[in-house]
Amino acid sequence: MKLLRIIEESIDERHIAEAASTMADGGIVVYPTDTIYAIGCDALNNQAIERICAIKGIKSAKSNLSIICHSLSEVAHYAKVSNEQYRMMKANLPGPFTFILPALSRLPKAFKGRRTVGIRIPQNAIALAIEEALGRPILTTSVEAADSDYMCEPELMAERYAGWADLIIDGGRGGTEPSTIVDCTGNEAEITREGKGILA
Repeated sequence: MKLLRIIEESIDERHIAEAASTMADGGIVVYPTDTIYAIGCDALNNQAIERICAIKGIKSAKSNLSIICHSLSEVAHYAKVSNEQYRMMKANLPGPFTFILPALSRLPKAFKGRRTVGIRIPQNAIALAIEEALGRPILTTSVEAADSDYMCEPELMAERYAGWADLIIDGGRGGTEPSTIVDCTGNEAEITREGKGILA
């Protein structure tokens, strides 16, 4: 497992390429977002998804799964978006939100049988650069720890996820407040978890 320092204000493209290559090879990467640090992999690699589910102690078939996209045009490849939902997302993204949308069939086996997918476009240049370099969505889930320092400090995360993660991106101290979840699968959008994001 490797710890790699990336400064958001001055991104080294070589480091971004290394993170994207790690994911492309089926690896697991811990990286910063605009909320809590996240654990991610290539969202189209079913084996990597199952590895992340094992890390989290969850079953892919019974858990809500989310992906990071770099643009709303990419979102449309993996989720059904109405005109109204598009306008709402455009007004709030990039930002600290997870929008729950009807899933399309382009998603991999781990998503089969599920009707929804969580969509994230975080306001974090490192996360978006990795996704763009990968050329595919990133399956994303927040790191978890009883001690908030282990959620915020990359060096402590390196201890916690040694043997699990292949690469940890040190983008500075992370946050502890999660994204706001907005369920867009009903007639009206509904906030199902209050978080860092406030809808415009």
